[in-house]
Amino acid sequence: MPPAHPLQPLAHAIRFLAIDAIVRAGEGHQGVPLGMAEIATALYTRHLKHDPADPLWPDRDRVVLSNGHGSMLLYALLHLSGYERITLEQIRRFRELGAHTAGHPEIDPAAGIELTTGLLGQGIANALGMAVAEAHLNARFGGSLVDHRTWAFVGDGCLQEGVGQEAIALAGHLRLAKLTFLWDDNRITDDGSTELSISESVPERFRVAQWHVQEVDGHDIEAVSAAIAAAKEDPRPSLIACRTVIARGITRLEGQRGGHSAKLFEADAQAAREALGWPHPPFEVPAAVLQAWRDAGARSRPAHDAWRARVAALPAAGRAEFERVQRGELPAGWRNVLLEHKRAALAAEPASAQAGATQSGIFLSSAIHERLNDVLPERFVLCPDLEAPTSHKRGVTAFTATDRAGRYLHCGVREHVMGAMANGMAAHGGTLPVAVTYFAFSDYERPALRMAALMRLPVKFVFSHDSIGIGRNGPTHQPVEMLAALRAMPDMLVMRPADIVEAAECWEIALEHRAGPVSLVFARQALPRVREAAGTGSSAAENLCRRGAYVLAEAAGGARRVTLLATGSEVALAVQARARLQAEGVPTAVVSMPCWELFEQQDSAWQQHVLGPGTMRVAVEAAVRFGWERWLGERGAFVGMAGFGASGPADELYRHFGITVEAVVAAARQGLARAARPEAAPN
Repeated sequence: MPPAHPLQPLAHAIRFLAIDAIVRAGEGHQGVPLGMAEIATALYTRHLKHDPADPLWPDRDRVVLSNGHGSMLLYALLHLSGYERITLEQIRRFRELGAHTAGHPEIDPAAGIELTTGLLGQGIANALGMAVAEAHLNARFGGSLVDHRTWAFVGDGCLQEGVGQEAIALAGHLRLAKLTFLWDDNRITDDGSTELSISESVPERFRVAQWHVQEVDGHDIEAVSAAIAAAKEDPRPSLIACRTVIARGITRLEGQRGGHSAKLFEADAQAAREALGWPHPPFEVPAAVLQAWRDAGARSRPAHDAWRARVAALPAAGRAEFERVQRGELPAGWRNVLLEHKRAALAAEPASAQAGATQSGIFLSSAIHERLNDVLPERFVLCPDLEAPTSHKRGVTAFTATDRAGRYLHCGVREHVMGAMANGMAAHGGTLPVAVTYFAFSDYERPALRMAALMRLPVKFVFSHDSIGIGRNGPTHQPVEMLAALRAMPDMLVMRPADIVEAAECWEIALEHRAGPVSLVFARQALPRVREAAGTGSSAAENLCRRGAYVLAEAAGGARRVTLLATGSEVALAVQARARLQAEGVPTAVVSMPCWELFEQQDSAWQQHVLGPGTMRVAVEAAVRFGWERWLGERGAFVGMAGFGASGPADELYRHFGITVEAVVAAARQGLARAARPEAAPN
């Protein structure tokens, strides 16, 4: 037999830490760490630019474990390389509650875990977003400050998911040379051979998409290393197809379906030790092997020191701006832009404001973005072939294969990859991603929305054409149920502004919010101004949307008897209904509720002040009722949709589905009549 490669013991250290952790936990996915140990060893010991002593170094290479079920590969690499948070005790605690070593990686950049992965396909799309962020920041700040690569460990499942093909096509089109996929080509899935479900040549898919493709033996460290070196020299994104044996080292499971995640036993671990010549007890890495790994982890420290020196030598203003962007802090003056926009809207004559209502709700958002162009240079918009109807490209150029300075990315008709890329950009840092599309298409990017919320990434998702108000395009494009679906998602702020003033306020809140994603939902149809400068008793500087809901118009002529609750385009309808009820002698208030999640966070006193205890509550929204019960109480009424929409002019659709001033007034009258009966129950 030829002598073992000098780095083979380092690969075996990965392999046996994974085996021991999975045996101890009683479950796990051994296929990836056992099959990709040599691939990872070649990358981490010879090519990866990172510094375990400073996991947050902005110019580090990014590593994404897209096949996140193989999490022990990543944890073993982090521990062996010297990341402080991934101790041997953490390896022992694999899959235990509270450990850094969760069943699938959970975002913790300070521990070396760049992203939460596990939903197959999401990771490679996130990696694409990271590569876009690097290329854009390189163009903005220069290669002396930003010059790093993105690597993704990829499995068959990632490439079978539709979002995988979206990412492959777009990355090739953009010629992102610093993006490399390391594919674990073991030809096994959880069901068995990949031949059960595919027959195409996967490498050819990449070649057609203009990728640089190499095919190597994934257990040959030298071959993998040489392929990585070649990838670094090519001007295209690279796929390295690494032919591997799943569960390499576990004789009972090698190359078989069970190699993916079948239960491992002590006997399997012992047999692997004997087969691979690893005599060391569980969780023990020989000192020489561990030192070799720690030396490899320190390999980029001189480069890191040189980078620090370059940053320190920058002119004061340039350094301050670079560091601000890396910290994710907003620049001075951005809020003043929104305040000026809001003041101008409030100062307009009501007639002028009504005339301005020929501008659709989504254009109110795009106008705000145009004003922010100069003051917020890190803003980066992604859009799937809807530039004209969403209009968020005003004043900026496109990011392309030849112009990395552009701040608008044409994603093609690829909503899923758009959302996942935005997540990757947010996780990378240095940009403020804004993903824009029609609300009806939000389901195409829903996995990315969920992952943004789960990771609490500060992505701004903007949706237009939010209801039956889009008219003749019909029910396929009328997202009547999607507000409820988004509101059901934890850690997602959902905002539906009613007019130009609320649009500015909601954008102010969204830009401030760094603890999670925000979905801003805008109408296609015209939105008249409903906020008056003096009507709410607030100054222009006060952001009334910040508390989620507020009294837009209080009852007059006595104690409040009716409270009309509305969001977005239906707030104007509620204002008209209030005028009718007031004329009939019924003191009525209008409450605008642009963000339920923020309203839920308010104290009981504010909630009661807004909702009006003991009043008849009527909610109006051009969407389904689901969720409104919490605000309406037992006696409240809802005016909205009970099913899908239809094709027709918007005003006719509102009448057809009974979302009218008359319907709101009638619901209020009926509720008051019921309340007058002796058996009526209070709210």
